[in-house]
Amino acid sequence: MDAATVLVDVRPGYRVLTLNRPDKLNSFTGVMHRALKAALDDAEADKSCKAVLITGSGRGFCAGQDLADPEIAAEDGDAPDLGETLEKNYNPLIRKLRALPLPVVCAVNGIAAGAGVSLALASDVVIAGRSASFGQAFVKIGLLPDSGATYLLPRLIGPARARAWALTGDTLKADQAEAWGLVHKVVDDAGLIAEAEALCQRFAGSSASSLAAIKRAFDIADGHSLDAQLDYERDEQRRLGRGRDYAEGVAAFMEKRKPVYGGRP
Repeated sequence: MDAATVLVDVRPGYRVLTLNRPDKLNSFTGVMHRALKAALDDAEADKSCKAVLITGSGRGFCAGQDLADPEIAAEDGDAPDLGETLEKNYNPLIRKLRALPLPVVCAVNGIAAGAGVSLALASDVVIAGRSASFGQAFVKIGLLPDSGATYLLPRLIGPARARAWALTGDTLKADQAEAWGLVHKVVDDAGLIAEAEALCQRFAGSSASSLAAIKRAFDIADGHSLDAQLDYERDEQRRLGRGRDYAEGVAAFMEKRKPVYGGRP
């Protein structure tokens, strides 16, 4: 993995992944995509890891695609195949984030634009610094929002706001993003990382089975009827109720102590 583009900090029970191209506002290149994929694969393989925190170095979170990346340059003056870039890099990243059996916390520091917004949207909990901003300016360069934005945005902020935002290409300030439901919480810039790490530490002490089941249940609910989701909850609760974490949680409750959960099964 190229340590220059993604920094990995292994903490007890979680990992901090920092996008590290600060001079380019952490915009994506093929190299950074591969580094981030490797870091996420390593986190998933580590059964002691119960959460991942993603943030950016410097004054920005992620400005989307680096248009100067030689990997997207067309040959012989032809137009670039942006669909291939999505298929090879961005779509697998979004699918990976959603499929991870552990919570992904995103700490948005400064600018998030284009696919940088989608990276945040695909996370489970988004905390933003007060100076953060969110931009979907695809319309200004003749494109449409991608990397799952047209799917995720209407579900997070409603179809009216999602359509208007995409069509105008306006920039949202952090407080407005919080009011719309795009982020979970806005905090002062100086306390952003501490707030995000405290949440990851909380997840590190939680039941890994429960965290994974909750994430999965919310992900599939949108494609279910109420009846189907009720059946799914029944089946999952039956499975979890026979697991070691439930037994430990009940024992700790009865004994008036803090539960001690192991790593991911």
